[in-house]
Amino acid sequence: MTDNEQQQSGAEFTIQRIYTKDISFETPNSPAIFRQQWRPRINVDLNTNGTALEDGVYEVVLSLTVTAKLEETTAFLVEVQQAGIFTIKGIEEKDLPVMLGSFCPNILFPYAREAISDLVTKGGFPQLLLAPVNFDALFAQHQEKSKQQQATH
Repeated sequence: MTDNEQQQSGAEFTIQRIYTKDISFETPNSPAIFRQQWRPRINVDLNTNGTALEDGVYEVVLSLTVTAKLEETTAFLVEVQQAGIFTIKGIEEKDLPVMLGSFCPNILFPYAREAISDLVTKGGFPQLLLAPVNFDALFAQHQEKSKQQQATH
């Protein structure tokens, strides 16, 4: 949306701040893990959470947990909570969940991806670049699952 379109629609979106809220890196089986052939199974869990701070201002937290295992042995576990404070005003109420659950996490993901890559490399492991995430599709799946759960209750 261009500045002119924002002014005409009355919509406002700004990034106030992007920051790392929490970070953790563990190598519970080092140094022995470094002596094994590196063919890890990588598991990535992600979650998003949006919270109103004040009228039109929201904190969105993207939580990523990455676990690398060699067979059943954990090589590393890295957790990053990448957060941002966003001003979101002048949009329809029905569009707010999409902004908080998809649009804002799309902005935060590259920062979390970089933090994870840096931590893994500094931990002595080969660089790990997470694949892009389609937050729009994940949000749509979450909405569909919520509708199905409501229909069964």
